[in-house]
Amino acid sequence: MGNNTITVKQLNTYVKSLLESDVRLLSVAVTGEISNFKNHYSSGHWYFTLKDSDAQIRCVIFRIHNLKVPFDLCDGMKVIIKGRVSLYERDGQYQFYAEEIYQLGEGDLSAAFEKLKQKLQNEGLFAPEEKRPLKRFPRKIAVITSDTGAAIRDILNITSERYPLCEILVCPVLVQGDKATISMINMLERVYERDDIDTIIIGRGGGSLEDLWAFNDEALARKIYESPIPVISAVGHETDFTICDFVADVRASTPSHAAELAVPDRKAIIDTLDAYNKKLSSALLLKYDLAKAKYELAVSSKAFSEPHRYFDDLSIKVDNIEEKNANLLKKKLLLFENMLSEATSRLDGLSPLKTISRGFAAVSSNNVMIKSAKELSLGMSINLRFFDGEAECTINNLRCEYE
Repeated sequence: MGNNTITVKQLNTYVKSLLESDVRLLSVAVTGEISNFKNHYSSGHWYFTLKDSDAQIRCVIFRIHNLKVPFDLCDGMKVIIKGRVSLYERDGQYQFYAEEIYQLGEGDLSAAFEKLKQKLQNEGLFAPEEKRPLKRFPRKIAVITSDTGAAIRDILNITSERYPLCEILVCPVLVQGDKATISMINMLERVYERDDIDTIIIGRGGGSLEDLWAFNDEALARKIYESPIPVISAVGHETDFTICDFVADVRASTPSHAAELAVPDRKAIIDTLDAYNKKLSSALLLKYDLAKAKYELAVSSKAFSEPHRYFDDLSIKVDNIEEKNANLLKKKLLLFENMLSEATSRLDGLSPLKTISRGFAAVSSNNVMIKSAKELSLGMSINLRFFDGEAECTINNLRCEYE
């Protein structure tokens, strides 16, 4: 029995030789959809799964070949890959070694994603003006995610470290599979009924497009849009985008990032308070120094050191000011008297009474001044105004000098 046994490596080597000896597998073209794409940056190789509705196969395209691919691969992309089938001996993994890749167009999931995204965007569910700011100092945060995944552990660790005053309400749900969407919708409805939640975080860790597909559901997106509480979407890794990311108030690149966005950093708060404390202390010290300087200046003045002399000097200053004001007032009064006398003289010279007092009379009829003999007529009644009285007259004779 022992002579017939072989090692695992020998078995894998033999299977590999069988695969590579089949000419039909040395050059084959396969159509499928990209999933679980990974770019191994240190080596430059690309790793992914090619799948259809019934099966899947692991694939790799080495750097020497992928440099010739004129487009970037992404999950959901439908492609034709050409290459060979072999076995990776170390893992005993049957896989496809791609050498050429041709894009057929977006996969069914990607097409459905873009179609729903456009629909909801046209309805205004992604509008920036609809986004609400997060509460700066939340008291309680509801985290809707799987209670067994890495996402909840990351969120709990980061929030407790950054802001331990905030309570985290863990709301366990399914985040993958057919029942994930209804599970999250039901949990959102329960959270909406509470009045003690300041922020909601909904999400999960990274995965393929299929793994994250529950977060691209239209009903879930509309339920998030209806939320009375600000929502942070934290689905997958930094490069993953879901419909939930667009409809939520804030999109976090990862669950850890969501925790950082949801709560303030207590270290930063303490640093800010310390800075304010230093500024306040400096301001109070400066105010104290100024008050002290004013006090010392006041104490050293004559009002304190020689109060009698100080008030004597002050009394002399008051007397001088009163005398100065009195002299200034006299000068002003004399100036006004002179101006009044001059104006009176000028007014008196212009007065018609002055002229009448020299033997002239002012002639009027019906309170209208008569300036010319041409304005008179025979039989007309006139009034003569002398400097000391008036006379009523009738025109019996009229002669005009200039006719």
